[in-house]
Amino acid sequence: MSKLKYTDIREKYIQFFKNENHEEIPSAPLVPEDDPSVLFVNAGMFPLVPFLKGAKHPKGKRLVNSQRCLRTGDIDFVGDSYHCTAFEMLGNWSLNDYFKKEAINLTVTFFVEKLGLDIDKIYATVYQGDSTIPRDEESISVWKEIFERYGIEAKVGKGERIEPRGKEENWWGLESGGPCGPDSEIFYKTDKELVEIGNNVFMQYLLEDGEYKDLGRHNVDFGGGLDRLVAIIQEVNSIYETDIYKPILEKVQELNDEHILESERIIVDHIKAATWIVMDGIVPGKSKQGYVLRRLIRRAIRHGKKLNIEKKFTREVAEIAINQFKEIYPKLEEQKENILKIIDDEEKKFNQTIQNGLKILEEILQEKSQFTGEDAFTLYETYGFPIEITKEILKEKGMELINPEGFEKAKIEHREESRSASTGMFKGGLADTSEMSIKYHTATHLLLAALQKVLGEHIYQKGSNITPERLRLDFPADKKLTDEQISQVEKIVNNAIKQRYDINFKEMKKENALKLVPFAAFTERYGDIVKVYYVGPEDEPFSTEICNGPHVKNTSELGKFKIIKQENVGAGIKRIKAILE
Repeated sequence: MSKLKYTDIREKYIQFFKNENHEEIPSAPLVPEDDPSVLFVNAGMFPLVPFLKGAKHPKGKRLVNSQRCLRTGDIDFVGDSYHCTAFEMLGNWSLNDYFKKEAINLTVTFFVEKLGLDIDKIYATVYQGDSTIPRDEESISVWKEIFERYGIEAKVGKGERIEPRGKEENWWGLESGGPCGPDSEIFYKTDKELVEIGNNVFMQYLLEDGEYKDLGRHNVDFGGGLDRLVAIIQEVNSIYETDIYKPILEKVQELNDEHILESERIIVDHIKAATWIVMDGIVPGKSKQGYVLRRLIRRAIRHGKKLNIEKKFTREVAEIAINQFKEIYPKLEEQKENILKIIDDEEKKFNQTIQNGLKILEEILQEKSQFTGEDAFTLYETYGFPIEITKEILKEKGMELINPEGFEKAKIEHREESRSASTGMFKGGLADTSEMSIKYHTATHLLLAALQKVLGEHIYQKGSNITPERLRLDFPADKKLTDEQISQVEKIVNNAIKQRYDINFKEMKKENALKLVPFAAFTERYGDIVKVYYVGPEDEPFSTEICNGPHVKNTSELGKFKIIKQENVGAGIKRIKAILE
């Protein structure tokens, strides 16, 4: 086989189907625009669901594209030869136009005649049928004709060239109902294994009220993993050795001396995925897509630690990833500096917390022979250590998280403690609502945000007290701030004051607010509707907090911020007192 490049194969696919009267449609963004049921577009057909259900597509009945996708369910499998989180899926569709015979023939013609795949190494699966839907005899017949045309005798049965399988493997549909139907998967036999390279879904039924009916129309949805196809065409052992990924892998290998292949692959995949997610407008955060992005970046960083990469490295890897895919997605190059900054900033934040978290984890393991859900919550609550990473570390040590339910239980107990601590408090610790007290209350928001930027996002308010003379904030930390850290915090707060940030709020349901501010203090005292205050622009705020207390309208009203004292007030709790000059 000729060693076609990734971009060559991608272009050949699109051009082949354009020659077969298909109209090319652009890749949709990774974040679904009108469907909150999934975090990311996870298959090429996802943006086309309305048209598969019967809506008329403006470009006609035959469509083709290469759609960028992301599957969070595959994160734990990344590191082997073929799994990845973000990838491109080749897709062609027939919207009530051609059906099984032409669809399967088009797929085989492209694979064999255009890409040079060996027909003798191609295998197919079809739907075997059950009591509700008959076996897909039409697809079986089409496959037999194709193999016979190439002089191959194709038997039908388990382990044969054409293998019928059940609904778990060869059926597409939603449990909630709607259009559905059998599919026919295509596999290619490599030296080591059978690798799935494509799947034609035939939507011809309608699931309604628990019964299958004739849809009254027929659709074809083909999806093929471009990464896997390239690996087979280029005759390499994994997607990471293909021309599009190899330079990224080589950069990771250049950065370390340990050469643990699984960890190197995880870094390549996760950082490349992060560049795509940021390109599509997501930033690291505490919920939904932002949380997935944060998890990917932080997981890559942890595997960098396993490889003994001492310096910050995600920016270097991301730069190569952007360069490799910028021809396909020019937006990567256009947003390059923003993407690199966001990923680099996240690495800085995580590095501030990871060492403390790892140290405490090891200390717990030295003291006892098991690690519980309650222990995992301690790491999460104090150090911002994701529970997924805790589980991964334990797995590497041959251990399991004991009583994982204890994590959620500890969360609830923590909230109960916060409720008790809030008894008798008024408006976040304000003793009065004088002009200076309101200024100090606002400055406390800035101080907390600055502490999170310097020490890590695990920092939250354990308590506060405001008078017209000063502010006081309590927060979890093992050590007092160094002189350098005090200087950093003061500089960040005073810069926010100089920026003349407006301060606004939005009212929303408490459950939605807690997704934005999961470490909010004393939220149990609030009703079902709360105020979320933003310091700075709402799309990129300096500070975001749930609060009922009064605030100034603009940070420029505050004057100059200065820390005057630090104190220990209990095990793992530090106190800062500050003034406005």
